[in-house]
Amino acid sequence: MKLLVKWGLSASALLFVAYLYSGVEVTSFGSALLAAFVIGLLNAFVRPLLVVLTLPVTILTLGLFLFVINAFVFWAAASLLDGFQVRDFVAALVGSLIYTVLGIVIESALERLFAKK
Repeated sequence: MKLLVKWGLSASALLFVAYLYSGVEVTSFGSALLAAFVIGLLNAFVRPLLVVLTLPVTILTLGLFLFVINAFVFWAAASLLDGFQVRDFVAALVGSLIYTVLGIVIESALERLFAKK
């Protein structure tokens, strides 16, 4: 149940990112659901590989390169889908930052909502 709620809230967060920032465009809630799913898959499978491969650069930049990796994953998801568009890499960076902050808020709220007693 928690996974489905998180998926729906992540899709809503993606729509909110598109509302806040003009560099990101989502055509419908269905597109947002699909985009949230693809971003989740890329974060689960591709992002860890990128983090390991770019570890020296990440250490050299004191972790700031992780923002670039997040932006790349966000941009890659947009390039795979039709209803989810990101204008350029800067838009991907800004969009991924907003989406990450919203994801942290969603995760925190869900942890309190679905807390084991």
